[in-house]
Amino acid sequence: MNPHLPAPRALTVIQLPDGTYTYTDPRTLPAPQAPPQQIVQHIHHAPPDRTVQRLALGSGVGAGTVAAGVYFGPLLVGVLTAIAANLAILALLVAVMAWGVVTVVKSVGSSEGKAASKSLRKTRRP
Repeated sequence: MNPHLPAPRALTVIQLPDGTYTYTDPRTLPAPQAPPQQIVQHIHHAPPDRTVQRLALGSGVGAGTVAAGVYFGPLLVGVLTAIAANLAILALLVAVMAWGVVTVVKSVGSSEGKAASKSLRKTRRP
């Protein structure tokens, strides 16, 4: 090394807040900040009701039954709900169609039809 040159200083590259980079002396930098403290928070929820699963395990049936109960239980509820909705719509359609047929028959019916319905009513009554 040349004794006439000043001693080299260790320079550090830093990024300024505006995004540009510059060289600076590490001794002039502020002390490093400690990282933020990490907070671990445990949130406890109420456990789900597993009565059926406990009964299955307690009776010695095994984990297969528990898995089937967990998987097929909600699936069965969904399927039964869909079937009930379909049956309700079908019942509504049948009722509306029957009302329509009765209304049309009453409006189009002749006097012979009215007489036949009266005689049919008389025979049904005790």
